[in-house]
Amino acid sequence: MLAIPSRIELRHTSVETQRLCLAPIDTRDAADLWLGVDSSRAQLEPWLPWVPFNVDQDASYRYAEASALDWDAGRACRFTIRDRATRRFYGVVGLEALTHMHQSCELGYWLRTDAHGKGYMTEASRAACTWAFQKLHAHRVRVAAATDNHASLAVIRRLGFRFEGIARQAEHVNSRWLDHAVFALLSTD
Repeated sequence: MLAIPSRIELRHTSVETQRLCLAPIDTRDAADLWLGVDSSRAQLEPWLPWVPFNVDQDASYRYAEASALDWDAGRACRFTIRDRATRRFYGVVGLEALTHMHQSCELGYWLRTDAHGKGYMTEASRAACTWAFQKLHAHRVRVAAATDNHASLAVIRRLGFRFEGIARQAEHVNSRWLDHAVFALLSTD
């Protein structure tokens, strides 16, 4: 079984890296989530099916509320990614589809456009995976990215995930079917 720490407790202690702070998403993050998505819509929309539905700050509030409920119910653990010194919001990294019986989850992430190219996503995702193995006691973390999403694939490679195969037409995004390259990292890797 996965061991999910209290979201409220973790909100005060957070997960920190050299430059970043990861904290569980809650409704206080709605404005930052909205601004991050809206300012990066053109770059996010080709890869993420939910972006067109994030139409205003209320939609981001509902997402934040659902993220808190998902954490409390043991379904997902989603974190904001913020600058450790300034607390500037950069994006989200999450451990989705928590499967307690198999001690597994799926890594998901997005980053505001103005934070690209600085290594933030690799740093945040590495911290999330370490947290999954050490705190959740996960055995396996899976991640998938569209085969032509080169930025996301580069993050996955830097994290040391092992390629497992191609899931053909795995996701319908922006009126097109995307093939996914599927990878996994085990606690024993």
